[in-house]
Amino acid sequence: MLISRQYSNVEGEQLRICFIGDSFVQGIGDPKYRGWVGRVLEATGGGITAFNLGIRRNTSEDVLRRCRQEILVRSVPDADNRLVISCGSNDTLEEDGKIRVDPSDSLHNLAAILDQCRHSGIAPLVVGPPPVIDAGDDHLLRTSSLAGEMETLCFSRGVPFIGTTLKLARDRVWIEEVRAGDGAHPGSGGYRRMADLILSDCWHQWIAHPCGQM
Repeated sequence: MLISRQYSNVEGEQLRICFIGDSFVQGIGDPKYRGWVGRVLEATGGGITAFNLGIRRNTSEDVLRRCRQEILVRSVPDADNRLVISCGSNDTLEEDGKIRVDPSDSLHNLAAILDQCRHSGIAPLVVGPPPVIDAGDDHLLRTSSLAGEMETLCFSRGVPFIGTTLKLARDRVWIEEVRAGDGAHPGSGGYRRMADLILSDCWHQWIAHPCGQM
């Protein structure tokens, strides 16, 4: 269940959140066009200017390539500027006999995005990559391993990380909706489950007390 709470920030500050990543950020498959991003925002309360910058099939390389330009034009001096990063599921897909992005490169890309946040005074939060059910057990193993390394990287930098991979891989609603759809993306129920995972983790704490800026 999504519980909305009114957002209150430091007096005079405007909270602006960019969500950047892949098709799961974009909310592909949701007939209500809300995805997990819309549901998380609904439960967070008012007073937020939000931008969904998810693009289907984007890897961490794609996100890094466009991140700086897309985030800075949506940031405002003296505002409380935030960035939610979620990618990696496409990195670990196998195409033409090779993995799209080597895990070490995925971590380098994420580190570079976090560096950009630090230099720009933007507080980041990372949401781990969801599973692609029809991609099989090998993909799940690669994705969960990458998620673990992402979490370690974030921990070392004081950046909050919310894991989703294995929890959603075992979630009945997520699995059933993905299999009834395109094999990768859930419907409204699955995105609601993902939003619940995020909201029950450190989301509200991050909203109230951002970290990872230094």
